Amino acid sequence: MKGGVINIVKAKFLVNEDSVRNWRFILFIVVLAIIMIANSHRFDQKIFKIADLTNEVKELRSEFVDRRSELMKLKMESTVSSEMEKRKVFPSQVPPQKIKVKKVVEKGFFQKLWQ
Repeated sequence: MKGGVINIVKAKFLVNEDSVRNWRFILFIVVLAIIMIANSHRFDQKIFKIADLTNEVKELRSEFVDRRSELMKLKMESTVSSEMEKRKVFPSQVPPQKIKVKKVVEKGFFQKLWQ
């Protein structure tokens, strides 16, 4: 046990005759560590992007609600009439009447003949 710990501290397992196997394992561990770090960074970037997009959606939704309420206010009859009074266009005192147009049916040749 004592010799094993001293050999690990002196790194004799890296310079022995069968150290190629140890080097391959160490290289494998290093590559795995790099892949894990890269994956963690990508994951963090996606989380930040999702948070930014969520905030943007909330801002756009609130802007939509504001614009919709503003539009409803502008569409009100009182608002329209007050804007038109500024341009000297006043509402009519006479209520509108519905005009019905009757479609003229053309008579065919035989109907004209038998009249």
